[in-house]
This record gives sequence, structure tokens and C-alpha cells, in this order.
Amino acid sequence: MATWMPRVWEPSFDAPSRRGRRAGKYLAYVPDPLVSRPLVLSAELGGRAFDVESSLRELSGTSTMATCLEGLARFLLRSEAMASSRIEGLQVSAQQVALAELAQTDESVTRGFTANAQLVANNITAVRQAATALAASRAVTVSDVDGLHQALLPEEKHHGVRTVQNWIGGDDWHPIDADFVPPPPECVADLMDDLCAYLNGGLHAPLVQAALVHAQFETIHPYTDGNGRVGRALIHTVLVRRGLTPSALLPISLVLLTRSQEYLAGLTAFRHDGPAAGADAQEAVAAWLSMFLDAAAVAVDQAKQLGEAVAELTGEWTERVAVHRYRSGIRGVPRAGSATARLLELLPELPVLTARTVQRTLGVSFPQARQALEGLADAGVLYRKDVDRGTTGYLAREVFDLLTFTERRLASTRWDTREATPSRPVPRRPEPKP
Repeated sequence: MATWMPRVWEPSFDAPSRRGRRAGKYLAYVPDPLVSRPLVLSAELGGRAFDVESSLRELSGTSTMATCLEGLARFLLRSEAMASSRIEGLQVSAQQVALAELAQTDESVTRGFTANAQLVANNITAVRQAATALAASRAVTVSDVDGLHQALLPEEKHHGVRTVQNWIGGDDWHPIDADFVPPPPECVADLMDDLCAYLNGGLHAPLVQAALVHAQFETIHPYTDGNGRVGRALIHTVLVRRGLTPSALLPISLVLLTRSQEYLAGLTAFRHDGPAAGADAQEAVAAWLSMFLDAAAVAVDQAKQLGEAVAELTGEWTERVAVHRYRSGIRGVPRAGSATARLLELLPELPVLTARTVQRTLGVSFPQARQALEGLADAGVLYRKDVDRGTTGYLAREVFDLLTFTERRLASTRWDTREATPSRPVPRRPEPKP
């Protein structure tokens, strides 16, 4: 049974102030396990979950949109990583991050990005690899989640589930005045085993399962730092494992970051006190699920808008290439399967390229890669940038502009910066093209 457990905090004489050296009583919250927790959804809430899941499946199942969205998985991961970095005070640009990502696989790229951009790029790559492995694994274990945590916070001193009490809000030295105190450390291992067992099953619909996994994880708060990042990644893990999305393409994490007050209120409601089968417990879970499903619905709509914008941009690129080739006396439409045609599909995911990366990615010769890139640059699709001595980078600047507009829109509480300004740090609006 979920309960608030009375605890006593012993004074810390290392604290720098008298207030920090306080001793006293506090309450730590121990949630119900997920596997054995009874859950009864109202017809309205169940119907809402079905509608949102249907919209998401429709989005992923449309052939044209699915092609665009496959390339958007890294696009959205990059956006979330930069949003999180800005919240933490790291100022980075999408272009610098993309260049730093390129430098990971192309040793000739050494310029055009900062150390902060390199940190974000390393984080994106590590998270993508860890999350992919987690989603593909037959059974997720606590060790697997630990690996995801380590990928997200490689510089963190304490990896693995915590062996100390942590808390949210209040004083840095004691939990007496904290906003929320997670379970005592001795409860964490069993709760994490239960969380993984629930994640590996199919007791509930995918979005409901993702919502409960996230809320339970944030309630357990099993790590000394980085719980928010891991908890958001687990949402995508559930959705991919259950086949609702082919990859981490739903920007629900960014929606939750924007609706932070509603999000925290939902988590607070989730942490009920009393029997799991009781009316209060059911209402508590329903309140959280309602907020989560609303956020998912917004995320689906935003993903659709983004996919449509990318499809429109790709169409514009194709027209530019056709016009350029016609003026050059070449066949207007690139041959299907050619390096040029394949590059146009790849640009939303990899908006910065060199001839070497195209050669390796597409499996073509270096001259073919260089010719395709030069053709797109001459057509006004790509822009040349010196990324090292003797190495030219090719940038799809319009992709970065699209990323900026998307990040700004997802930071607006009205999902439209004309109606509400961004609620968190975001990049400046792109300068109008001459």
C-alpha cells in the first residue's frame, strides 16, 4: 500500500549554515508496485487513450509522413538535448551541435563548434545508442536502465541506483522542508525490479504504460542526479517496444518541459496515500493519465506539423534541383536511388555533411559523393562551409531554421509564439533570407 513513511534526519555538521545543520522529522513516499496495482479507467479516459494512440499510429503509418518522421528521430532528439542544455545554462546552436556530431565520425572536421556543442553531441549519440539498445532488448533490466543513466550523465560521480536519501526542493543539506522526498534507499531496488517487470509486460495500452512507467520512475527517483532525463527517455522506450512509434519521434518530452506546472501537479496527484484499489488511488492515477494524454495529443499534433514542414521543404529542394539541372542541360529529376535523390531524403537527419561521410553513409565512391554534394550546393539546397583545411562541409541551413522554429514553438504554452512567448530559453528567430 502506498504510504508516506515517517523518517528522522540526523544533523549534518558539514553544512555551512545553522539552517543546513537542522535535524528533524520528514516523510518519504513509498509508492505501490506497478505489476500488482489495480487500474480501472473510466470510459472517457480509455476512449481518450485510444484516440491519441490511433492518431499516433496514423501519423507513423502514412507512407510519406513515415519517411519524413524516420529522419526526424535524431532531429527531435537533438532539439530536446539542446532544450535541456539551455535549461542547464549551456548555450549551443543547432549548427554547432550538428558539426560536433559530424566530427565524431569524420576526423577531418575540427572547426565550427564549441566545447559545449561537443558535450551535447556526445550526449545525443550516447543516448541514441543506449535507448535503441533498450528498446530492442528482449527484457529490460535495472542494469540496462543504469546503462542509460550512465550514457545520459557520463560525468556523474555516482552511477547505479542510489544508496542515500535524496529529495526535491528545500535545503541542499536536509529533506525536512523538501517539496517531495522519494522512497528511502532500502526500498529502491525492489521498486526498480517491479518497474522493469511492468515495462517488459503488456498489462495496459502503450500510452498508459508509458505514462505509468514515467510517473513511477520519477517517484522512485532512483539516481542522485539525472532522473528527469532518464524518465523522459523511458517514455520513448515503452512506445518503441510496444510498436506505437518506430523510433523516438514523439516530442512529448518537450511538451512536458513546457507544461512544467501541469506536469508537476500531475505527478503530485499520482502520489496518492492509501489502498491502490481505493477511489482516491484511482482518481489520483486518472489525474496523471489525463495530463499525460493531453501532452501526448499535443505532441502528435506538433510531430505532424513538423513532418509536413519537412515534407514541404524536401519538395522545395526537389524543385530547385530540377530547375538547376534543366538550366544545366541535365535530366530534370534525379534518378531514383541515385546519390542525389538519397541525399535529399537524408538531409533532415544529417543536415551537415562532407564527401567522406556521404561516401561512407551511402556506400558510393568519393567522386560520386562529392559530385552529389556540389550539385545540391549549386542548386541552392546546401551551403558550403570550410570545416578544416582542405575539407568542405555542406550545410542544409533551412533544416536548422526549421529546428529553431520548432523548438521555439514547442516552448510556447500556446504552441504558437505569436500567441505566447517561449517559456524557457530558446534560440533567436532565424534572420530572414535575402
